[in-house]
Amino acid sequence: MIQSFGIRSRKLPSDIQAVALRKLRLLNQARVIDDLRIPPGNRLEALKGNLAGQHSIRINDQWRVCFKWAEGGPRDVKIIDYHD
Repeated sequence: MIQSFGIRSRKLPSDIQAVALRKLRLLNQARVIDDLRIPPGNRLEALKGNLAGQHSIRINDQWRVCFKWAEGGPRDVKIIDYHD
């Protein structure tokens, strides 16, 4: 279950909000991080650089759901424009 959310953004385009909600539901239901490997379209990945220590699943080519995985599940969940 999602433990906490990061910074809130109001710029999420309306055309991807339904997909974003579906991804958040998948994240909320995950018991272990490997649950997010399915479906493969999630493209679960460990992030590098200034986002090291976080993981992401894709909403689309531009937007990601980023989070840190803790013992109780995802925390500091945020949706980011990966190319911004």
